[in-house]
Amino acid sequence: MYQEGKADEKRTTGHGRRATARIRTRPRTVIRSFVAPKFLAVARRPWPVASASLMNLLIVQRILGLLLILFSLTLLPPIGVSLYFADGNWLSFAKAFVALIIIGTAIWFPVRKRVRELRLRDGFLVVALFWAVIGAAGAVPLLLSPQMNLSITDAVFESVAGFTTTGAIIFPSVEVLPLSVLYYRSQVEWLGGIGIVVLAVALLPMLGVGGMQLLRAETPGPIKDSKLTPRITETAKVLWIMYVAITVVCGLAYWGAGMSPFDAVAHAFTTVSTGGNSTRDASLAYFDSPLIEAIAVIFMFIGGINFSLHFLAWRHRSVISYLRDPEFRTYWRIMLFSVLLYTVVLWINRADGDAGHALRLAVFHAVSMQTTSGFVTEDVSHWPGALPVLLMLSTFIGGCAGSTSGGMKVVRWLLLWKQGQREVTKLVHPSAELPVKLGNKAIDHRVIDAVWGFFAAYVGAFGLLMVLLMATGEDQVTAFSAITACITNTGAGLGDVALNFSSLTVGGKWICTLAMLLGRLEVFPLLVLISPTFWRR
Repeated sequence: MYQEGKADEKRTTGHGRRATARIRTRPRTVIRSFVAPKFLAVARRPWPVASASLMNLLIVQRILGLLLILFSLTLLPPIGVSLYFADGNWLSFAKAFVALIIIGTAIWFPVRKRVRELRLRDGFLVVALFWAVIGAAGAVPLLLSPQMNLSITDAVFESVAGFTTTGAIIFPSVEVLPLSVLYYRSQVEWLGGIGIVVLAVALLPMLGVGGMQLLRAETPGPIKDSKLTPRITETAKVLWIMYVAITVVCGLAYWGAGMSPFDAVAHAFTTVSTGGNSTRDASLAYFDSPLIEAIAVIFMFIGGINFSLHFLAWRHRSVISYLRDPEFRTYWRIMLFSVLLYTVVLWINRADGDAGHALRLAVFHAVSMQTTSGFVTEDVSHWPGALPVLLMLSTFIGGCAGSTSGGMKVVRWLLLWKQGQREVTKLVHPSAELPVKLGNKAIDHRVIDAVWGFFAAYVGAFGLLMVLLMATGEDQVTAFSAITACITNTGAGLGDVALNFSSLTVGGKWICTLAMLLGRLEVFPLLVLISPTFWRR
């Protein structure tokens, strides 16, 4: 009989010689014993990863279809405005409404029964794709309008500038536009202010997906896990209720200060959303009213505050939540310092020497630029000294996380400052354990790492886009201010883009459009999509 294995052993001796063994085995036995079970295990293994990936892509398709249907409904108010004022532009909005609701339904209907929990990566995919799709969809009524005569590039630029609350305009004059288009431009900024995706989470719980993934991908700022209410849909509803309430109060204040009802509604939309679009070529300078400017300052300042603080202040009937928040304290202190600096420089350099007028200009533009609203009451590119550049640099700071403002957010700069302080202290005391704190709360090191990563990605994206824009033929001042205005979602620039962006080349407009999307999504969601890790199983 053939033996399965036969060995000759030599036992280890006292001199340390090691035992050796020779084993002879039949080749078929090796294959059967080792190869076959592994092959069968692989062959019998189900393939859940591929099917799950396909399933999640179908869920993403379902959500995008529903969100597109939701957006199409927002074209109904402009139709009503057009019919009321008889500006002859209602048909373009009606055609766009029908086209978008058909396209949205065509995307949603085949996968309407696909219900599955979203992963975080799916939330990033939905948000990034939706902002790109909504930018294209918002351009449809502008393209269909015979009174506009816009190219695809200009229509998409204008649409993206609205939804990202950048407010960069492509028109040499806005006062010649139909009133329905002026209303539409303001409404688009208002919807984009706190995020139409948050609105979807609030109004479409029938999506059947985890709303937290959408909200985390949409919410600006480094710390995204705080909830105002136990349920995410309730949190989104609370945010929108606060948003609508503040907008209504702002509109009533404008109306009471002397604006027409139309102007009051349009400017309330763009003030609370910190978008900066206006129905007038001269922006708020058209009204030449200190009271209107004061109202704008108040509500731009409010729009730049974390809306969670507004909710807490309303629920507790107290402003103590503002005073306890370290980001808010830093926010108003930076604003105060800017106002004092601008006032002194303007007062010294202005021919009239009017300190009151210098203060009025300083307060308005300091708040407008840091909150990335972009409203102006005079051409700031002609301000003395380094003030125009300081105004542009202040937009990089931006407002608070969880606000409608753009920029890098105050909390990130605050964390970078505290991290720098810690590193200096550790040079003196290398063994000291010094956590970075906001208030009395220690911040996880992963948040600090994320802030540094965001800072590096943001600066890198800014530098690359600026070089690309200069490659299209723009000078350094125009390229710097245009990319700054777009990536911070401010809209106001210097040089050739001080008044509007119509002078840019077609390539330059697409570069600025990408900058606006990067700024609105805070860089990472778009970078995640082009990362091989995102698409790896």
